[in-house]
Amino acid sequence: MVKLNKIYTRTGDSGTTGLVDGSRVSKADPRMALIGDVDEANSALGVAIAALGDDPIVRDLTRIQNDLFDLGADFATPGEDFAPSEMTLRIVPAQVERLEREIDAMNEGLAPLRSFILPGGTPGVAALHLARAVVRRAERTAVGAATEIVLNPAALAYLNRLSDHLFVAARAVAAQQGGDVLWVPGASRS
Repeated sequence: MVKLNKIYTRTGDSGTTGLVDGSRVSKADPRMALIGDVDEANSALGVAIAALGDDPIVRDLTRIQNDLFDLGADFATPGEDFAPSEMTLRIVPAQVERLEREIDAMNEGLAPLRSFILPGGTPGVAALHLARAVVRRAERTAVGAATEIVLNPAALAYLNRLSDHLFVAARAVAAQQGGDVLWVPGASRS
């Protein structure tokens, strides 16, 4: 499906880039900002995976990285037909449902939250929280872009659920490594 013989093409030197359908848009287009945020989220997730080593959750996170490439392709495909095909990658509701099942499974063994959580602890947990924050930015960018262009509703739901997934994943990993780092309101006022 993808074959890159040459990394630079010079076609973007004028400030435009190509979409899946061959059309060209400004690199400042809301669609491109969204695709960039998804790419950054995928990179942040890669850092988390590297920090987590052989933790069993890495298998799910690696699959999610692949989903994020599909998500970028979905956002790079203009149109209002969101049915996937052999030549068109689209996020489908089943991918959102899988995230929900994984969230529920991870959350089963966790104590209820009694405070907000600080994004820290171990390098892997902190990296998961960073990836979650980047996904939330991508979601905000998607919501903004959707006011100007038509986006796949399943793709928007995927981003929303993914930030929840990464939050619960961070809690699940933290539970194995000493627990969450809890926010103590006003702790530094005295």
